[in-house]
Amino acid sequence: MFQGVLFVLHTGIAWEHLPQELGFGSGMTCWRRLAEWTEAGVWPRFHEVLLVKLRGVNALDFSRAAVDGSRIRVFEGAPRPDEASLTGAGRAAGIT
Repeated sequence: MFQGVLFVLHTGIAWEHLPQELGFGSGMTCWRRLAEWTEAGVWPRFHEVLLVKLRGVNALDFSRAAVDGSRIRVFEGAPRPDEASLTGAGRAAGIT
């Protein structure tokens, strides 16, 4: 089932078009497992375990890593974007 879920997510095919010949089970069964695993919180735990194992063998390469600010928690009372203080003395120079 796991390989079937990964195959559909990687290829983008419709669940019902998952080829039975691949041996992953039916697309609908894979879809139900994905929903059950998501509900059970399997994916964040899987991510944690995978990172621990990769760190253990020094197999992580952060040279191409990016930080996404949309996942940063904002606390009540934090400045809003329109209230944020400026970091420089003036306007930035244009590039044109």
